[in-house]
Amino acid sequence: MIAGYDISLGRVDDIPGILALQETNLVERGGSLSVRQTADWFRHAILEKSLVVGRNDRKVVGYVLGTSLVAKANVMIVQTMLRAFPPPPDCYLYGPVCVAENERGKGLAGALFEVLQTHMAGRPAMTFIRADNTASLRAHRKMGMSELGTFISESVPYNALRYSG
Repeated sequence: MIAGYDISLGRVDDIPGILALQETNLVERGGSLSVRQTADWFRHAILEKSLVVGRNDRKVVGYVLGTSLVAKANVMIVQTMLRAFPPPPDCYLYGPVCVAENERGKGLAGALFEVLQTHMAGRPAMTFIRADNTASLRAHRKMGMSELGTFISESVPYNALRYSG
């Protein structure tokens, strides 16, 4: 773990902080999150124990999700990735991962992923990152993810990555 952070499964009282962090990191606001999730979606992730949250001084400063491929089957970008790169058995979808701008570069994303992996029992994971998001690509390589290749969704290039467990 990283000193100064409380990292654990998400709680219902984390949802307002998660939504606020998500909003500031959406593509339309200059961030790199491609899909907006609802409070109900996060509540469901909490019930499924697939949301890991990082807090600093009780404030949500990062989160990551691990969801079944079925749960995201209706999301076009996920469909596009899975057509280009079929998933291995028992694979889950890693992400989104979101870290507050002032907390980046401190290893928080890797620490969140490490806790998520313990709850996912080391299963393989897949994710995608905008091809121009070099900082995130670098961070995910450090986490042990390997690049599968590039795919295009809505005229935007993305890199698909996989964690083999």
